[in-house]
Amino acid sequence: MSASSGTRTRPSASRHLALGVLATSMLMTVLDGSIVTVAMPAIQSDLGFTPVGLSWVVNAYLIAFGSLLLLAGRLGDLIGRKRMFLLGTGLFTAASLLAGVAASPEVLIAARFLQGVGSAMSAAVGLGILVTLFAEPRERAKAIAVFSFTGAAGASLGQVLGGVLTDALAWNWIFFINLPIGVAALLLALPALPADRGLGLKAGADVLGALLVTSGLMTGIYAVVTIEEYGAGSAHTLGFGALAVALLAGFLLRQAKAATPLMPLRILRSRSVSGANLVQMLMVAALFSFQILVALYLQKVRGYGAAETGLAMLPAAVVIGVVSLGVSARLIARFGERNILLTGLLLLVGVLGLLTRLPVDADYATDLLPVMLLAAAFGLALPALTSLAMSGAEEKDAGLASGLFNTTQQIGMALGVAVLSTLAASRTESLTAAGRPTAEALTGGYHLAFAVGTALVLAALAVAFTVLRPTAGATPDTTSGTTPDATSDTTPDTTSDTTPETPDSEKTPRMTMAA
Repeated sequence: MSASSGTRTRPSASRHLALGVLATSMLMTVLDGSIVTVAMPAIQSDLGFTPVGLSWVVNAYLIAFGSLLLLAGRLGDLIGRKRMFLLGTGLFTAASLLAGVAASPEVLIAARFLQGVGSAMSAAVGLGILVTLFAEPRERAKAIAVFSFTGAAGASLGQVLGGVLTDALAWNWIFFINLPIGVAALLLALPALPADRGLGLKAGADVLGALLVTSGLMTGIYAVVTIEEYGAGSAHTLGFGALAVALLAGFLLRQAKAATPLMPLRILRSRSVSGANLVQMLMVAALFSFQILVALYLQKVRGYGAAETGLAMLPAAVVIGVVSLGVSARLIARFGERNILLTGLLLLVGVLGLLTRLPVDADYATDLLPVMLLAAAFGLALPALTSLAMSGAEEKDAGLASGLFNTTQQIGMALGVAVLSTLAASRTESLTAAGRPTAEALTGGYHLAFAVGTALVLAALAVAFTVLRPTAGATPDTTSGTTPDATSDTTPDTTSDTTPETPDSEKTPRMTMAA
């Protein structure tokens, strides 16, 4: 993909400042998600949450975030991605203040819901802004690597920071820490992010479609996150699940017929877009068993504290960062996104496969550290997967593609939490009933979850191999930075579209569909 004149004339320093702003926003969002889990016991004790009510500190955020990403991404295309990013970051920062001063469960849950709304608004358009700033394949691969590393680092840092802040100060500070980060992101975003007018609401003002997709995703995520409370086969879960499927089916039918669809179905015709999103959903669901269940194993079986657990998992974040920032972009340029993705998924099968044999009395150096180091595979897989997901969308749909990619990530995470934790708990209960010691029963439950996670990664590998097929006759190009899976088209686009005319300094290259 060749850069447009607008991208070429934008100073490199300005583009890298914009990347820093986007990465900071991603860090704040991911940090908030992981830091809260560590402080849950302190929040319950201080505010008087019931055990069921406490889960809504997490669920309220997940439901708002996951259900609004797709809508927020499309609205970013229509009203301007910079405007959507600023509004979302501002709302998230204000909601963090409200969460920090909350004196009752109701206020904290409401603040968490608003945090989810703000996160959805900013996260949905982040990748869309990034791919229009970095048009050349080699530069884009490096930028996506930075973006991906920030997410992985935020998850690990959150576990350490959450324990330290809660122990040293109070749980309120896990929210107050967002204030300086949010204000700094807003101040830097104003001059750093490129201005864009958007397509205009008339290009996709499908109110009925917006209601259908938002209510469908919200209902579906609600059904998933309450599985542990009601049971997978309960009337509650099956009823809300069926309603979600019906609403989402109605949304797709509406998009096929609407004159100005909220989500033009052309985006799903791209193999790279649809295939990459399916692979991500399976991969993220599986990796829940690594990120969360390993932490639970360390705390409940091995007796680690919150801060110790975060430090124990820190090597995984370090190797992911080294691979993401120092290796993945060069490997993608040399071998192509698809080949690097397949390699990363194969290594992840090994990571989860090793965990299925984790002993009750595991030694960290011999049993866990090798697994942490092999987690570098995530640093290979995610940047390649992100590149594939964004390369198949047209520039005018970049926000939508970004929102879709983030949505499938959240759906995968919710499914991983619900399915794998339920399976682990059920297996633990059966082993306990059979007279096994508590530590052995817990480990047996985690073994089942790790095995199912391994199967999910194998399914992701199969989808990547069959759906994300390389372009016929393409070969890696080590000189220009293009890849065998690149979907760019350097032929001038002479077709017209409905995109409003913008000054040359704001024009961005079109990303062609990879059918």
